Amino acid sequence: MRSVIALLSALLATPVPADIVVPAHTIRPQSVIAPGDLTLRALPDVEGFDSVDDVIGLEARVALYPGRAIRPRDVGPPAMVERNQLVLLVFSRGGLEIRAEGRALDRAGRGEMIKVMNTASRNIVMGVVRPDGTVLVQ
Repeated sequence: MRSVIALLSALLATPVPADIVVPAHTIRPQSVIAPGDLTLRALPDVEGFDSVDDVIGLEARVALYPGRAIRPRDVGPPAMVERNQLVLLVFSRGGLEIRAEGRALDRAGRGEMIKVMNTASRNIVMGVVRPDGTVLVQ
């Protein structure tokens, strides 16, 4: 009886493999991920995506290696703004809108926070990249 209980305990303690999205080949940072870049692999107890559709179209933030799970922090929206790129800063409150030129201090995709230096005042501000590539200052 004890051996049966020990066997059941061992089986229940063993992590069950789940299908996790992994790269089919090495994906370089800043590459946009396409369907042919991905495959599913059974991995036990690993943080990652369980659907290929969740990863397609995202940009690799780090190098992704075959057989290793793609974690949510490893990918993000494709960058719309490159480091040192000139961008339009927009501050809008009520009926007032102020626009200024800025220089991006980071790379960022749509909806991401980014640091930008106002080229006129040299002040550094934080803002969110909008779909048109402008930066909305908070």
